[in-house]
Amino acid sequence: MDAITSTKPGGSALNPMKAADANKSSLGKDAFLKLLTTQLQHQDPLNPMEDTEFMGQMAQFSSLEQITNMANANTAMADNLAFSKSVSLIGRTVTYTDATKQTHTGTVDRVTTTDGKPALTVGGIDDVDPSSVTEVL
Repeated sequence: MDAITSTKPGGSALNPMKAADANKSSLGKDAFLKLLTTQLQHQDPLNPMEDTEFMGQMAQFSSLEQITNMANANTAMADNLAFSKSVSLIGRTVTYTDATKQTHTGTVDRVTTTDGKPALTVGGIDDVDPSSVTEVL
């Protein structure tokens, strides 16, 4: 797909794809819609944007919105799956490796969430990362 190009008052071209690359960030759907609106406001009335260009840009916007929605849904599913896996360890004896690379064994007492990520309490020790579990007995 071609990048969207708009013209600012004063004649300099805006290319949101290049601007996004320069800032090391992605173009969000709000910014995309704002740029599209600006492009429509500042187009030459004697040489308006062709229908095919406009439809292509609207298709890009629609695709961007759907991809954003899918990414958010995938993130929510991954978080729920991680929490469910952690909950399934309650009452089980696990072996885990701590930050100092020492191995500990204990029973999972409970699961809490910290910043949306599950954390285990194993044998009275809080905030055990479920990914550090090496064995479930």
